[in-house]
Amino acid sequence: MHLIGATLGVYLLLTGAVFVMQRTLLYPGAKDAPDLALYSGQGIGEVTTQTGDGLVLTHWYRPPDSPEGPVVVVFHGNAGHLGDRVPKLRPLIGAGFGLLFVGYRGYSGNPGSPTEDDFSADARGVLDWLAGQGVGPERTVLYGESLGTGLAVKMAAERPVAAVLLESPYTSIAAVSQLHYWYLPARWLVLDKWDSLARIARISAPLLVLHGGKDATVPLRFGQALFDAAPEPKDMIVMAGSGHVDLLDHVRVVDRVLGFVRESLPEKP
Repeated sequence: MHLIGATLGVYLLLTGAVFVMQRTLLYPGAKDAPDLALYSGQGIGEVTTQTGDGLVLTHWYRPPDSPEGPVVVVFHGNAGHLGDRVPKLRPLIGAGFGLLFVGYRGYSGNPGSPTEDDFSADARGVLDWLAGQGVGPERTVLYGESLGTGLAVKMAAERPVAAVLLESPYTSIAAVSQLHYWYLPARWLVLDKWDSLARIARISAPLLVLHGGKDATVPLRFGQALFDAAPEPKDMIVMAGSGHVDLLDHVRVVDRVLGFVRESLPEKP
């Protein structure tokens, strides 16, 4: 009985520790500000937005080469910082597209602490800022990467956009957490559920999903389930040999992404 009681006590302590530390585990991104000078020659500059609770957030913005060109709004994953995404998305820059790399609170030198509600409110402010630059919804493409797919889905479910790109998406963080913390009631402990499966049917824009067949972080079955629940028009590319972060290493994927963004633009009369 003593052994059972001690084991239960340890289990409860572990459960409590994971519950208390969950946002540290979910949002481990780099807090230091990346050096924009390292990406000189890309046409990228800093812009800022102010949040509803008074924080000033820094983002990176590259206007499109054409006044009528698309702007790809990049919601990155939970690791790293703004600068990490510039090299992988350089083909989009080379194609002349605009890019808005969204700076999260608590990441990349920005103040604040991450939560789903705050990230969502901040993202709305970023999209409002972009609209204020004359970039309408017909030219706005949302690109979500891993954790950022939840933001992309949420924003696209709330407002019109030209297209949505999801790289390594999940059905919900609660479901993925249960996979990785199978020995805990993780699904019920998660505060920031990022329930994309509950929102995906409200997206009216064309959708492209990218996923790796060897993704151990967010296994393919999560991306497939989300894709299956999404309305048309939609397309999905599965790279059987790819993992979680190397999808854009493949020319086929890059070409499809570039084509998808171009297809999203309104036809000229």
